[in-house]
Amino acid sequence: MTDTVGALDGLLIADFSRILAGPYATMLLGDMGAEVIKVESPAGDDTRTWVPPVRDEVSTYYLGINRNKRSIALDLKNPEDLRLARELVSRADVMIENFKPGGLTRFGLDYDTVSADNLGLVYASISGFGTAGGASLAGYDLLIQAASGLMSLTGDADGPPYRQGSRCSTS
Repeated sequence: MTDTVGALDGLLIADFSRILAGPYATMLLGDMGAEVIKVESPAGDDTRTWVPPVRDEVSTYYLGINRNKRSIALDLKNPEDLRLARELVSRADVMIENFKPGGLTRFGLDYDTVSADNLGLVYASISGFGTAGGASLAGYDLLIQAASGLMSLTGDADGPPYRQGSRCSTS
């Protein structure tokens, strides 16, 4: 058996993201050979509880979006865990996070702070509504459907708005 090397082999990604956008981005980087370290709170990524379906009692959503990663549980409010998080970022080539804008500042994991110690760090922040108006809102699917007006296009014309569902095919 031959080991294959991806285009991003040798890059270290510090993944401070959760739910979909960030984990999907880091999954793709892992697929291309990067070493991805997912940092989760002690409670774990929210998607660990999105069941069913499950495989070996773990959410298949979580498994699918977090393949090709290693993970570590760190409580950023704990000084030792925060030190470990900062050490990871100091060695990383890329840090990806999807906290609300400014959410990592209180931990000293914002761009200005971590880039001062790691000059070559690529720091990617993903947010649902940017850094201006609406920045304090979480970028969840349901909220974005409502804010964009998409929900007004679904359901009965004379009834309340409905969430856009997923369509699965069994054929």
